[in-house]
Amino acid sequence: MRILHLLASPFFSGPAENVALLALAQREAGHEVTVAVDRRRKDVPAEEPAVPRFRELGLLDEGGLELSVKSPPWNMWSDLRRLRARRVDVVHSHFSHDHLLARWGRPRGAVLVRSLHAPRSLRASMPAADAYTVPASSLLPRLREQGRTAEVLPALVDPRFHPAEDRSALRRELGLTGEPLVGMVSTFQPSRRHSVGVDAFALYRKQRPEARFVLVGDGGLLEATRRQVEERGLSEAVTFAGYQQGDAFVRWLRALDEVWLLGLGNDWSARAAAQARACGVRVVAVEEGALPDLADARVATPTPEAVVTAALSGQRAPVAHPTNERIAGDMLALYERARRSR
Repeated sequence: MRILHLLASPFFSGPAENVALLALAQREAGHEVTVAVDRRRKDVPAEEPAVPRFRELGLLDEGGLELSVKSPPWNMWSDLRRLRARRVDVVHSHFSHDHLLARWGRPRGAVLVRSLHAPRSLRASMPAADAYTVPASSLLPRLREQGRTAEVLPALVDPRFHPAEDRSALRRELGLTGEPLVGMVSTFQPSRRHSVGVDAFALYRKQRPEARFVLVGDGGLLEATRRQVEERGLSEAVTFAGYQQGDAFVRWLRALDEVWLLGLGNDWSARAAAQARACGVRVVAVEEGALPDLADARVATPTPEAVVTAALSGQRAPVAHPTNERIAGDMLALYERARRSR
């Protein structure tokens, strides 16, 4: 099967890693798979660029698509013509720009699948497709009620995410002390609720005075969070690890006892929760997106008190998260069902 993923983003963040892992698993299953990304926006200083990563993985599509929301109309028209001339069996689009392009530039005979990565993309005005995926089971009924073929596309996990062989040694290498070691691993933006996390940790330390808080990431609210930590008198108990990626991110995540996931950004598959569980890290999470299916302890209302109650509960949930191979197989089956129903 010849599969072309469309990802109109210059960043290797948000859904991009999930798309890469899905494409790799599909390729390992014996299919011809490439990923087209935004080739227009080259200056991305704040985040990791997508082009080098997809090229390194051998997945980067070289079919000439610019695939950018910043493209002028004549370049978009060129993309339509180039896409329509392609010989592929499946076009799997991941953003609204991709979907619109694929709707009108679909190659002859190709199946069109649209992945919705956040609920805001699920709207009546979205173009038609042969099948859809959503990041969480709670979003399926809205599509199925409309008679659309749809399945959940869960978070895929890189094989690098597994428990540390010697967590104590790893913590010494990272300069971390204290127990339990609690972390938040996300961009500092309002939806991630770092302010709730800091206030919750202040309450948590009253019960667990030796606890330490590790905040991994960067973003617009980083300095405001630093000030909040200082105001709560927590500076000696909080580590700001900065933005981490690749193997470095895996090491910081493995070092934790538990992670607090208090909100989602532009990818509701809750990939960080799946990664944490793969590393043997306990997950305390709010009830958003796919987080309820991956959490050990759920936070019904995102308040400091509710976070502390969940963290102190000690609950552990037996979650059997599907393998990347299983997820890729399910997507291939979805493509086939969509082809038969056309």
